[in-house]
Amino acid sequence: MTHRLFTFEEARTSAPDHSLAVLADWMARSPMSGHADLGRSGAVCPFLKQASRLETLRIGVSELRPQDEDEVFAMMRGSFAELERMPAPRGKERLRTIVYGFPNCATEHGLAMLRRIDKRHKYYTLARFRMMAFFHPNSDAGGLWNPDFRPMRAPMPVLGIRYLTEQDSIFAAKHHLMLAPYLLRFGPVGAQRVLAHWRGKGADASTNA
Repeated sequence: MTHRLFTFEEARTSAPDHSLAVLADWMARSPMSGHADLGRSGAVCPFLKQASRLETLRIGVSELRPQDEDEVFAMMRGSFAELERMPAPRGKERLRTIVYGFPNCATEHGLAMLRRIDKRHKYYTLARFRMMAFFHPNSDAGGLWNPDFRPMRAPMPVLGIRYLTEQDSIFAAKHHLMLAPYLLRFGPVGAQRVLAHWRGKGADASTNA
């Protein structure tokens, strides 16, 4: 099954009742905007906001269902190659991002399936200096800056992939599994950023609050 990817503007101008438009509208109102409970100033996801401006963001909607785990896995694994092929301004290649919505997987079984997809890619992404995120309507994952904030909630289940960036130091500081790949990729400069977070002085505009 082929899944078409759209730019952010293309997604926003689709039919208002279409899942693609719903997904784009959520991205504009939530991760690309600020929030009173964020715990810091700026957008929830400055990375995503910049990617949308540079047209290095692609959005798609998959009609696959909970029983289609193999197809979802193949689609997400193939998205890593799509990420590499995406046009990007010189020097901004690491802002390339792909986001897929799964409106037919909002059930308990659907969420469990997508959670498995996310977990099956844990080491694959880190070994390639990539990141995968899983959003859904009932996510209880707390924010990095404010644990009472819920930055991973979306109107439908969502899987997104992007590059690991230098600004992800707060993730490396708080999630030890990411520390080695982060330091390998960003060396002494990355180590200084991580140390700043450990000392309580980190000021990165990281992807999720």
